[in-house]
Amino acid sequence: MSLAGERPAEITQYQQVQASPEFIQLKRKLRNFIFPMSVAFLLWYLAYVLLATYAPAFMSTKVFGNINVGLIIGLSQFVTTFLITTLYVRYANRQLDPLSEHLRRQIEEAGL
Repeated sequence: MSLAGERPAEITQYQQVQASPEFIQLKRKLRNFIFPMSVAFLLWYLAYVLLATYAPAFMSTKVFGNINVGLIIGLSQFVTTFLITTLYVRYANRQLDPLSEHLRRQIEEAGL
């Protein structure tokens, strides 16, 4: 058989997996974490940019020494990124990985 003849079977197998309840559940769980976390982080970042733009007096308020509010908020963006990464790893280990492992075993057993 030519490659063109084999392609529809491959597409059908992928479509079959994508339509499975396990895959749909996996996508839903991933989206339930990714979208709210992305929105929260983008709003946090936008707040920083808006404060820097429209509240420079507040952002330049000295906290101690040469450290001001803007610097603290800016550095906290990095902390937030690491925190989100840690939360995602925990979530993936507990929620996504078991589902994906189960799905992978099903696919291998079915010969897909």
